[in-house]
Amino acid sequence: MSNLLLGGIFMSPIIGIAGNQLIRATDTFQGNQVTYTPQGFVNAVQQAGGLPMILPISEPSSASSYVQRIDKLILAGGQDVSPQLYHEAPHPKLMETNLQRDHFEEALIKEALKQKKPILAVCRGMQLLNVALGGSLYQDLSLYSDWSVKHDQFPTEPQFATHEVTILTDTTLNKFLPTSYFVNSYHHQAVKELAPDLKAIALSPDGLIEGVESTELKLLGVQWHPELTHRTNPLDQQLFTYFVQEY
Repeated sequence: MSNLLLGGIFMSPIIGIAGNQLIRATDTFQGNQVTYTPQGFVNAVQQAGGLPMILPISEPSSASSYVQRIDKLILAGGQDVSPQLYHEAPHPKLMETNLQRDHFEEALIKEALKQKKPILAVCRGMQLLNVALGGSLYQDLSLYSDWSVKHDQFPTEPQFATHEVTILTDTTLNKFLPTSYFVNSYHHQAVKELAPDLKAIALSPDGLIEGVESTELKLLGVQWHPELTHRTNPLDQQLFTYFVQEY
C-alpha cells in the first residue's frame, strides 16, 4: 500500500515512531528531560514519503489511542530491554534499562497487532518485539558461547558497515537486499529464544539472529541501524521505503 486515499485525496501514511526519553539532566537542554527519537528515523520516513509522528513514553493504557492515529509503527533502538519482561534476574553486565519505556512499547506492539498495523523494529526494537511475543534475550553477548564477531563497532562511525550478515532467501529482506550484506552494529544484547510467531531471516557469521519477520503478521525487524546509513546507502533507505510504501 502506498499513499492512502481519503475523500478522493491521496494522503501520506502516518508512521508512528516510539520515542525515547532523556532522563538525566544535561547542559544541552538546560537540565530538562527530553522526549526524542534519532533524526535518521524522521529523515528516512520523510524520504520514503511518510509522515513521521513521535509517540512519547506514556501509560500503557494510552497505547490504543496512539495506534489508532497511525498507519504503521517503528520501534527504535536505545536502552537494554529489562530482563523482568522475560523473567530473568539482571545479569552483572546488563546496562541501562527503562521499564516504563518497555511497558509502553510492549503495549504499542500488542495494540498494533490487534489493529493490524505493520511494525518495523530496529536493534532494541527487534529485541523487544521478540520478548513481547514470548521470546528471550542474551542479556550480554558474553553469555553466547559462539560469540566471535564484534557486534559493537564503537569507536568506528556508524556510516561504515563492519560485519557481514546473511540474508535468507525468499524473505522480505531478500526482496531488496543481497544474500551477503554488510551492516553497522551497536549492540551487546541479542535474541536468544526466538518467539513462536517470528522466524529468523538474517544471521551474523557467528550465528546470531540479525533479522526477523512473521509469516502471518506484518512484523519486520533488523538488528543493525539503517537510520544511521540511509543517506549514504540506498539499500538501507530502501528498507524504509518498502516499509512505508508497500509493507
